[in-house]
Amino acid sequence: MSKFAETLVDAWYKKSLWLLVFLPLSLVYRVVVALRAYLYRQDFLTSKKMPVPVIVVGNITVGGSGKTPTVIAIANYLKQSDFKPGIASRGYGSEAPSYPFDVTVDKSAKHCGDEPLLIAKRTGLPVVIDANRAAACERLISEYGCDVIITDDGLQHYKLQRDIEIVVVDAERALGNKQLLPMGPLREPASRLNSCDYIICNGADNGVFRSLHPTITMQLKSSVFHQLCSGESLDISQWSYDRTVHAVAGIGNPERFFTTLRQLGFTPITHAFSDHHQFVPDDVNFGDDFPVIMTEKDAVKLQNQINDEKYWYLPVNAEFDQDFLSSLSDKLHNLN
Repeated sequence: MSKFAETLVDAWYKKSLWLLVFLPLSLVYRVVVALRAYLYRQDFLTSKKMPVPVIVVGNITVGGSGKTPTVIAIANYLKQSDFKPGIASRGYGSEAPSYPFDVTVDKSAKHCGDEPLLIAKRTGLPVVIDANRAAACERLISEYGCDVIITDDGLQHYKLQRDIEIVVVDAERALGNKQLLPMGPLREPASRLNSCDYIICNGADNGVFRSLHPTITMQLKSSVFHQLCSGESLDISQWSYDRTVHAVAGIGNPERFFTTLRQLGFTPITHAFSDHHQFVPDDVNFGDDFPVIMTEKDAVKLQNQINDEKYWYLPVNAEFDQDFLSSLSDKLHNLN
């Protein structure tokens, strides 16, 4: 992340007054967002309807909120509930030879993008990437017989019609200063939350979102380390190596990962990279013998490139309160 981007993000969440210099640009952005939504509602801009239900998992803020673990949890639950889900993604940062592109576990993150490859590994389900998400959905239906599509991100991708909208929000960061880009972190006005089917709050809701819409609480749980070179699993309670570690995170909110490690009793030497950073081995060579722990999303970009046993990654699993997953399943059955 560039120094300016870092400063800007920090200012959004500290609600710095100097951001007022961006007010004219934010007003222009607001008009563009409202006009675009209106044109789709009135069918001046066309959108594609799929023959199977489409679930969009997205957010209204810039940066990470926990969408990918949410997609993985939903996909695995639906698979166990006798649905045939498939996942469509834009494939941000991918360099596939052609699109739509089928993501399989033997493909490289360079071709697939980090999040689609991670989803394919964790679910074993069909994943297809294409900036034209309708094309990705059509391939999932025609080639894999999927009877429900989950789109990773894409809340603002109105070219694809959706049957269920799920927004994931970060409890700690909330909506920052509640201003639209570039004055604040919002892609759409906060009122957009009222039209969504579910709001999932990553962390304990402090009341910010409950006033807009009933929320479902999600916690990201970590319990097992995996060694990067061997895939060996190690329960956190069995960690016998140095507790001072290099912590590597190229995600939307690296501090969340660093905080998790501190809560687990580690002393992290932190290394924050930009979201979707294309890691190479030299990026994580710190010239000492301390263990290196990274996020699973970052680890998929270094698979088969590192043989050193001191490199580990820490997967997270999304756990929801209430009856969110069964409620979602019921809603899908009603749609069908």
